[in-house]
Amino acid sequence: MTSALRVPALLSARVPVEQRGPGLARDAVRMLVSRGAEVAHHTFTELPLLLRAGDLLVVNTSATLAAAVDGWSGHARVVVHFSTRGDDGRWALELREPDGRGTTRARAGGPTGTEVCLPGGVRLVLEEPLSGRSERLWWARVSGPGVPGLLREHGRPIRYAYTERDQPLSVYQTVFALPSADGAGSAEMPSAARPFTARLVAELVSRGVQFVPVTLHTGVASAEAHEPPCAERFVVPGASARLINAAKTGGGRVVAVGTTAVRAVESAVGSDGAVRARAGWTDLVVTPERGVRVVDGLLTGLHEPEASHLLMLEAVAGRVAVERAYRAALQHRYQWHEFGDVHLVLP
Repeated sequence: MTSALRVPALLSARVPVEQRGPGLARDAVRMLVSRGAEVAHHTFTELPLLLRAGDLLVVNTSATLAAAVDGWSGHARVVVHFSTRGDDGRWALELREPDGRGTTRARAGGPTGTEVCLPGGVRLVLEEPLSGRSERLWWARVSGPGVPGLLREHGRPIRYAYTERDQPLSVYQTVFALPSADGAGSAEMPSAARPFTARLVAELVSRGVQFVPVTLHTGVASAEAHEPPCAERFVVPGASARLINAAKTGGGRVVAVGTTAVRAVESAVGSDGAVRARAGWTDLVVTPERGVRVVDGLLTGLHEPEASHLLMLEAVAGRVAVERAYRAALQHRYQWHEFGDVHLVLP
């Protein structure tokens, strides 16, 4: 995406659409639709008119966690953003500073051995950076009561400075969210699915559109640096793999709801182009060079021009189409970020 595009602060969605006026539901957001170089303007409620029987929507069932917790590191106040639980019981997390406005700002990571005290007797010790690219995220050893209980009792959803106020966790859950038995979930909402309502899902199903669940627990995004995503836990169930393969064979379009769904499905495709049941960790970064092998279309939010998500969008739609769509979104004053409008890319 060209760096010439700049998103004015006033186009950041500060509150969910249903809080902007009486009688509005989540599906009242606008939807920019790209087909090749063509751009059209719709509302999300018109989605059933744009899909057809045999199309398949891949949705992420990961529930959003109340992943932000206040704590102390020595005499300094910090906010811990819990990102991902490792297989060894450690947690990947980001330490941030409170900014005095109810949100946070970036903080230098580390050093190794840094201790953080949290409510309920939970203590963290930073052990090592998550990757060699950045010291923003660290692996931390947790002592005391478990993190899932800590988040339930003392956590709140992660939010950034462009939002107006704290919101209850229910605002950050999609209609597809399923609680995980082990307390795992997404540090930040899989927000492309947020506009779906039960009524709209029922209408789509009645028209022959299928929904296929996958799970990808998304970690803390890089709000300042726009780094590529780190490894994330995912599951593509066998039944979902079979339905995706059947849709491809039958001429249906596979439309991923969100970049998380793209990452999960594209991590489960073999060299023969077939999707198979898979579970574990994926470090796949979908770029225009790598391309997509399964996904035909994508429903996603509007991302900052520097965001790594746009490489995935270009892999699906092509660079020219993405630039044309984003110029149209700016011209028509679409709303950005997790409470904003959406972008549907169709072949």
